[in-house]
Amino acid sequence: MKKSIDATNFKWLRYVPNSLTLCNSLCGFASIIVALSYNNNQVLPDLQNKVWIICAWLILGAMIFDCLDGFAARILKATSMHGLQMDSLADMVTFGVAPATLITAITHSFKDLHEPRCYTVIVWILAAVYLGGAALRLATYNVHAMLDKKSDDKFHGLPSPGAAAAVCTTVLCCQKLKMDEIFHLDLVNYWWIIPVYAAILGLLMVSPIRYLHIGKWLTTAAKSKKKIAIVLVFLVLLILFPVYTAFLFINIYILLGILIYLWKSLFGKKKDA
Repeated sequence: MKKSIDATNFKWLRYVPNSLTLCNSLCGFASIIVALSYNNNQVLPDLQNKVWIICAWLILGAMIFDCLDGFAARILKATSMHGLQMDSLADMVTFGVAPATLITAITHSFKDLHEPRCYTVIVWILAAVYLGGAALRLATYNVHAMLDKKSDDKFHGLPSPGAAAAVCTTVLCCQKLKMDEIFHLDLVNYWWIIPVYAAILGLLMVSPIRYLHIGKWLTTAAKSKKKIAIVLVFLVLLILFPVYTAFLFINIYILLGILIYLWKSLFGKKKDA
């Protein structure tokens, strides 16, 4: 019988998962560098808008590598504690530091320079709440993994990639509405929305709210026909309206977690009684 692919049989294969993890962190690093390089008032507004879009897509693109490294580690039987720690460090850069940097850079470019300096400090604090939430979320995940706690189909707190996706899709959606001939949203008046939303996401990452693990949910056999239908609808909408669809679905995912938690908190105990 043919042996399954095993990293122990081909030593070079064990480097594949970590290489993908490095690509994840490099995308985050690139987003940070681009955001900081063009964060000044001398940059033309049109160029600056393109910069924010590039930064957001770099973070979203890193999610592909984040999915692939875990998949590759399982397929190649190359899972290790070293890989786990490296994955969390990469996630901290890409889904923690990079979005926080993007938030700070965007709001700095949008807000009126004549506004009080305290506004800048407030933005830093809100971005720090997001960053702190991501750090605590990833540390908690690592502790659970090291203690060998059995994983279920739910996340405890909003996962950091989900929070980063919410930030990036919000940025992309705002830029899309700004360039839209019908809406033509003036973001100067709404610059505070992104940092406030980011702080809320930071709190959700360390909350007791449980969020569905999409990967595990899709791979289970239960109600497979409904899942296929949902995925097909999502893919069609994503092709037709990529930015709006991604923004809508990630925010529905976040809101559903909150609503289910509130429902169970308010009515769950009554049913048990």
